[in-house]
Amino acid sequence: MKKKKMRFPLKPKHPERVCWGCEKYCPTGRMLCGNGSDRSQHPIEIIGEDWYETLTEEDREKIEIV
Repeated sequence: MKKKKMRFPLKPKHPERVCWGCEKYCPTGRMLCGNGSDRSQHPIEIIGEDWYETLTEEDREKIEIV
């Protein structure tokens, strides 16, 4: 069975407002996944505007850019 691709924005307007660690995309102040720590940053916050170009072909197949 083929796994559904994770929808992921290329350039979110306010990436700092969301936890990017799972498919729930929780607001920073109300994380539901229970990881109990800080939010996961969007790659644009860590790598920069060209973050998508750094992905491997395997990683690109796992996500759908929106």
